[in-house]
Amino acid sequence: MARTTPGLTHIGAKGDARMVDVGEKAETRRVAVAEGIVTMQPATLALILSGDAKKGDVLGTARIAGIMGAKKTHDLIPLCHPLLLDKVAVDIEPDEALPGLRVTATVRVSGRTGVEMEALTAASIACLTIYDMAKAVDRGMAITGVRLLEKTGGKSGDYRAEGR
Repeated sequence: MARTTPGLTHIGAKGDARMVDVGEKAETRRVAVAEGIVTMQPATLALILSGDAKKGDVLGTARIAGIMGAKKTHDLIPLCHPLLLDKVAVDIEPDEALPGLRVTATVRVSGRTGVEMEALTAASIACLTIYDMAKAVDRGMAITGVRLLEKTGGKSGDYRAEGR
């Protein structure tokens, strides 16, 4: 079947959206790592790290939200396959030079399609949760740098972001 644009797997010959058929692909181990950054005022970072935020444990809640986001990616992103994920980990590290928090999400599956969208969703949802829980003290926070850092497995091979 011809495509309207070479390389766009979710667009049919007539420009129609379609879910990619992965039924004939081999199951392989696939891993994706994504990151996002939340910049904020130094006092906001200190408040979050102290555990004294009014809404509770910001970092713990953001980790759980990121994991839940990865598991719900197929409900949020049209044409995304539902996957039985083997692992989702969300790590959040303070970076006083920003100042802010650096979120890293790692997702693993043994399957027929990659988990890049799940990793990106996990990082994004964790960042949004940080913003939501601290917005009362710092509405000027910014979510930036959401990107795929690396992926392994699958027909397209491995990818590693520059500078990684």
